Amino acid sequence: MTDTIRVLNALAEPTRLAAIGILFDGGEHCVCELMSKLSATQSRMSRHMATLKTAGLVIDRRDAQWVRYRLNPDMPASVHDIVAAAVVASQPSDERKVA
Repeated sequence: MTDTIRVLNALAEPTRLAAIGILFDGGEHCVCELMSKLSATQSRMSRHMATLKTAGLVIDRRDAQWVRYRLNPDMPASVHDIVAAAVVASQPSDERKVA
């Protein structure tokens, strides 16, 4: 599977795309925050984040009992462009900003 297909498959699920949208601010976010904002259980959020991590889109860091996620800073520019386009396209038209 090519990187592009892996990335598109990871972004095709609405919860994962929404999580990437949250992480796209460049910050680090606790899984508890993602769960709250996306109305997802811990197990569901963990599965989604594992998929994003496998696709190379996010990295994680354990902080006591929580895991904190952020965008993968080593993501290739071509992959970042795909992610940015998906995030922008998923926003309501009146909130769209070019990344």
